[in-house]
Amino acid sequence: MSALSDNQQQCKPSTVNLSDAEWKKKLTSKQYRILRQKDTEYPGTGEYNKHFEIGIYKCAGCGQELYDSSTKFDSHCGWPAFSSSIDTSVRRQMDVDGYREEILCANCDGHLGHVFRGEGLRDVNGKIIQERHCVNSVSLKFDKKQ
Repeated sequence: MSALSDNQQQCKPSTVNLSDAEWKKKLTSKQYRILRQKDTEYPGTGEYNKHFEIGIYKCAGCGQELYDSSTKFDSHCGWPAFSSSIDTSVRRQMDVDGYREEILCANCDGHLGHVFRGEGLRDVNGKIIQERHCVNSVSLKFDKKQ
């Protein structure tokens, strides 16, 4: 198992503490299902899967900045893929299945997706990607750079 880099958190309590009822009011039903109930959108259906504008991807639940567009790449997996997160914005924990590593917003504990390593994928410049953050589009909001 590899050591965690500076932009990877294991355990930090979230700073947004809403009740389940408050999350249901704040989020759409689809956002609630994915961010709070840890579901997954169907591959190839997400708004940001083939989205490559310049800007910042934020948590759809709390607005925390999660990913810079410069780390986004097309992994051909059906979900948005990023090679790294912004600073300590993404927290990691073992998924309930015991095999995958789940990624969550470090600010509100919203489920983003999973992280995978050692796949041999390359970015547009041919550089090998060390890890792939496979993120549900519904978990994200995009702020275009002006």
